[in-house]
Amino acid sequence: MPESNFVDYVKICCRSGKGGRGSMHLRHVKYNPNGGPDGGDGGKGGSIILRGNHNYWTLLHLRYERHIFAEHGGNGGRDKCHGTDGKDIYIDVPCGTVVYNAETGKYVCDVTYDGQEVMLLKGGRGGLGNYQFRSATNQAPRYAQPGEPMQEMTVILELKLLADVGLVGFPNAGKSTLVSALSNARPKIANYPFTTMEPSLGIVGYRDHKSFVMADIPGIIEGASEGKGLGLRFLRHIERNSLLLFMVPGDTDDIKREYEILLNELRQFNPDLIDKHRVLAVTKCDLLDEELIDMLRETLPDDLPVVFISAVANQGLDELKDVLWAELNDESNKLATAIGEENIVHRDKDMSMFAQEMADEGEDEDIIYLDDDLEDVDDLEDFEYEDEE
Repeated sequence: MPESNFVDYVKICCRSGKGGRGSMHLRHVKYNPNGGPDGGDGGKGGSIILRGNHNYWTLLHLRYERHIFAEHGGNGGRDKCHGTDGKDIYIDVPCGTVVYNAETGKYVCDVTYDGQEVMLLKGGRGGLGNYQFRSATNQAPRYAQPGEPMQEMTVILELKLLADVGLVGFPNAGKSTLVSALSNARPKIANYPFTTMEPSLGIVGYRDHKSFVMADIPGIIEGASEGKGLGLRFLRHIERNSLLLFMVPGDTDDIKREYEILLNELRQFNPDLIDKHRVLAVTKCDLLDEELIDMLRETLPDDLPVVFISAVANQGLDELKDVLWAELNDESNKLATAIGEENIVHRDKDMSMFAQEMADEGEDEDIIYLDDDLEDVDDLEDFEYEDEE
């Protein structure tokens, strides 16, 4: 598969900084032979922090950042000198990024809105110098604390697009044509299956300067929940959509059956998707006459709004926008969205399937773990005296 600018999977080895050790130092100078302890505290290690940034919409900027290491804290010194604190590392990610442990597949955290900061790995706390342990009964403590160790984790960053309306349909259902007709987005359009190889977003203008975001994902085929076609790779992008717009061509032999196949694939992938509000759009209706449309209405599901449209002939698009806007602003949909954002439950990742997805992305090579943290003489607990003449 050719390299694309749309990157929604990234695997990174992250490591916070370790805390600096406290100093074990006794001051002994001329005219003050009993100077006592004056070892300073070590500095704290740098932390790894995720930060939501609405200026990013893919993880492309992190694709070649295989190692992200924060600075270690500096060691304490004599004269009660405090070690320097390690610099925190901020990783800017697009809103809707979910983080998993790459070794276990366990869910770690997610970033959902611009400016949100999530602590991924906390830096080690600096150790206390022997000055902190002085007391009336122990006036010359000969020990100090080592710094807390660093934390290390290999993580998977996975992007799930945030959009108001997500398009669901088989290949060549007219999804990209609809997005190009309703917005300024220009996805690739051609007369063959799987023309759309990556998701795209379009902002749809509505009355009184209102708008909503529509997400076009690659077509789904029967068995997509089991990995067929482009399968699981893009199904996750509709998990955060407020409304699902199912699209079935009007020249299909059985529109209701195709809709039920699509619905079943979503159910198999994530049962929670069935609770989302849904709208059915019958596309390519410029090929149908009014009598046939009336006949088709009687065979379609009656538990969701149905709109007959033709993006090419600009037919029914205003009605479709009215229906979508009404569904998006329905009180029950608003309540479900608010509850979902506060109590969203992320399933742990199936690592067996992830390995194949990473291979498809060209990200299957192993990460080489660099060890630039070899213990040196400076890390050993030593006992210092200072003699000044």
